[in-house]
Amino acid sequence: MAATLAPADAPPRPPRPFRRPSVLPGFGLSFGYTLACLGLVVLLPLAALVARASGLGLSGIWKVATDPRVASALKLSFGVSLLSALVASVFGFLVAWVLTRYEFPGRKIVDAAVDLPFALPTAVAGIALASLYAPDGLVGAPLDRLGIQVAYTPIGVFVAMTFVGLPFAVRTVQPLIAEIDKEIEEASATLGASRRSTLLKVVLPPLVPAVLTGFALAFARGVGEYGSVIFIAGNLPYVSEIAPLLIVIKLSEFDYGGAAAIATIMLGISFLTLLAINLIQAWSRRRFGYV
Repeated sequence: MAATLAPADAPPRPPRPFRRPSVLPGFGLSFGYTLACLGLVVLLPLAALVARASGLGLSGIWKVATDPRVASALKLSFGVSLLSALVASVFGFLVAWVLTRYEFPGRKIVDAAVDLPFALPTAVAGIALASLYAPDGLVGAPLDRLGIQVAYTPIGVFVAMTFVGLPFAVRTVQPLIAEIDKEIEEASATLGASRRSTLLKVVLPPLVPAVLTGFALAFARGVGEYGSVIFIAGNLPYVSEIAPLLIVIKLSEFDYGGAAAIATIMLGISFLTLLAINLIQAWSRRRFGYV
C-alpha cells in the first residue's frame, strides 16, 4: 500500500492570486476606477471630518463626548436605532414572507407601498407622522386617552426610525424567500418534521445572513435619519434630542469643531457597531451557508 503524505510533508499551497481569473477584460482600469470613486466619495470626506475634529485633540473630543447633552443625544440615537432596527427586522421578515408566499387581493399595492419611505421626502414623512401621532391626531388621540404619548417623546423617535428602516428589512430578505424551493419544505414534512421544526431548521437558517443585512441597513438609516425624526421628536434636550440635530445646532452656532467632534464620535460608534454586525453576518454565512 502506498504511503500517504503526512500533513507536514504535504506540498505547500500556492499563494492566493490577487486577481481571480475572469472572462471580462479591463480589471486594472475597473479596479483603479473603483478605488478612485471610493476614495473621493467616501474616504476623503471622512478623512476631512476626522482631521477637523482632531484639531480639538483627544482631550477636546473626550470633553465633547462626555458633555451630558451630547451623551444623552448619542444614547438616544444609537439606542433607539438598534431597537427600531430589531423591530423592523422582525416585522420586515413577516411582511416579506406574506408578500412572497401568499396571494391576496391588493398584494401588488401592498408590495408597492413598502417602498413609500424610499420615495417620500423625509420632511414629508416627518410631518405625516407628527400629524398622525400628535395628541390630537388620528392615532395619537386614542393613545393619549390611554396615557400613552407618542409624539414629542422618544417613542416618536422610535416610530420614525422604524418607518424609514422597514423597507430595508423587507427588500433584503424578500428575494431569498422567493428563491427557497418549496420542495425542501415538503421533503421536511415527508420526513416527519413539524411545521415549527421545518421553519426553524430548514427555512430560517439560510435567511439569517439576509436578515442581518436588513438589520444593519435599517440601523444605519436610523442613526443618520434627520428629517423624519425632528418633526415628531419634539427635540427636547436630554429627552428627545437626537445627535444629528445637535450637530446642526453646533453648526448654527459656528462651533464647527464641536460639530465635527460629535460627527466623528458617531462615525466611530457606527463603524464599531456595523463591524460587529458584519462579523456576526460572516459567521452566519459560514454556519448556515447561502440559499
